[in-house]
Amino acid sequence: MNFRFGIEHEVAFLRPDGQFADYANTSFAEFQAIVATLPQYVEDYPQLRIGDAGIKVKRWYIEGYERFSERGEVIDCPPKGIEIRTTVHTGIGGAIAELSQSFDQLCTAAAAFGFIPILTSFHPHRTRFEPMPPLNSFEQQRRRNSPEKQTAHIPMLTQGPDLNLSAPGFSTAQLIDLARKLTYLSPFILPFSYSSPFYASSAWAGLSVRTFYRTGPRPAAMVFLADPADLIEVQPSLTKPARIAAETGRIEFKAFDSCGDFGLYGSLLALLKGLLLDETLIGRATVPDAALHRRSARVGFADDEIYAGAKGAIAAASAALASDPDRGRLEPLKVRLAQRYSPAQQMLDDYRQGRPILEILRRGYSAQ
Repeated sequence: MNFRFGIEHEVAFLRPDGQFADYANTSFAEFQAIVATLPQYVEDYPQLRIGDAGIKVKRWYIEGYERFSERGEVIDCPPKGIEIRTTVHTGIGGAIAELSQSFDQLCTAAAAFGFIPILTSFHPHRTRFEPMPPLNSFEQQRRRNSPEKQTAHIPMLTQGPDLNLSAPGFSTAQLIDLARKLTYLSPFILPFSYSSPFYASSAWAGLSVRTFYRTGPRPAAMVFLADPADLIEVQPSLTKPARIAAETGRIEFKAFDSCGDFGLYGSLLALLKGLLLDETLIGRATVPDAALHRRSARVGFADDEIYAGAKGAIAAASAALASDPDRGRLEPLKVRLAQRYSPAQQMLDDYRQGRPILEILRRGYSAQ
């Protein structure tokens, strides 16, 4: 089966004055000045979606909370950071290489304006986002029309990847079933990525604030379908209409924390690929189990049920990949699982040794 892969990775920044850059202290124009210096590749289209607001015109674009006038015109976008998206690749290695190159380009461009990328998956200081001014009638109606827009305030405090996979051999029924499969497995495999152990300017009692507050109200996995008649009405969404042809049949896994070592994304993509090919695991869920995700977020692989679920997922993916070269990408995950390790544990160790939170986050991309 010929898989295709893509990655979307959100980048947070320190401002020139050393503050964590967010919607309260950084304008859209400041981030746009960075994006404006980056190249546009005409060959990327139509496989990359530009979007209604016209913000997503490059491999880099500003992530934020779009604000609309009463007539439906985009009038502002309080930002949270800059997202990198790759084009579609036939191999995992190609997607990782492009992400690394785009990240290096972004770092160079941001440095010229005094911005430094830092790794986090949840805002280390703020605990709540409220749109200001309050939503007008058009925005309120727009919010009611979409399960994801009803919880759009949550992503304003989070960073994280979308890991995208597709293969032409899957039917619509199979795609929906596979999205349900990944939704079920989500709390067991997320600890491989946990990187948000700080909350309200202090250490949090766990490994992933992002997972604790996000997954349940927000989806773990989502599949894009061509026919609106095939969509399932559920909250959060499991299915979504494909907005461009290149999205049709794409499965997005949306629940991992951000990874500062992009090689880990390669391992996680291989894991997802193996799980899509596996025919032995029977667990399915249409919506994420919020309680189990919260338990996973607190203790990760230290929880015996989470550990056992991850062990079963790794074994199934490894067997399904068989002689596939991507099977070797699972080895780092097997080591982490044997050690019951998540990246957040090192971050917490550094904090207990007296390192400031923002310094720890700044070191998050050292593997890159």
